[in-house]
Amino acid sequence: MSHITRYSLMPIPPIEAHTQWFEAGGLRIGVEYRLLTDAIAAAAQLEAASGDVPGTAVGSVDDRGVSLHVVAQQDGEAREFLRFDCFQEDPHYHYVSWRDKSNEMIHLDRVADGDPLAWALDRLRSRLLPMLARAGASDVARQVDLQALDAVLPRIAEAAFRLRFAEHDEAKLHAAALRQAGGAR
Repeated sequence: MSHITRYSLMPIPPIEAHTQWFEAGGLRIGVEYRLLTDAIAAAAQLEAASGDVPGTAVGSVDDRGVSLHVVAQQDGEAREFLRFDCFQEDPHYHYVSWRDKSNEMIHLDRVADGDPLAWALDRLRSRLLPMLARAGASDVARQVDLQALDAVLPRIAEAAFRLRFAEHDEAKLHAAALRQAGGAR
């Protein structure tokens, strides 16, 4: 399927200093404004590589936007299972299976799906449990407290839309992303 890109590389981790975290019924949901450039991707992929097959090359990358990170405990570790990258040029989301060492990126169709951020927030509200299962986290999905999640979703939406429309110092964001990727070596 052309709307799915499969990687043997795990996603670039969120930059903690730029991510606001919300406790959400057994999950942590992070809201971050991200940049993704060739330099950031190259630096991070050196650290994040796993498996025997290199990630799929997608050409030049220069995109930005709000990301929503869905993290929970599995096998004694905090792991990101879903990521919604509500980017300006190529909005997409990730199914991340740590047990299978797979990372599938699903490209959104702006015509069919509409506003990527509104779409992602609706998926958190209405499709989170089956999406977690699809990401290899059925055990996590069974433990999610949906009432607690529903209670925090308005705060997550407020933070996400505030970040989308805020002024961003892209030079600082870029430097922090490179620093994080380089510090993991």
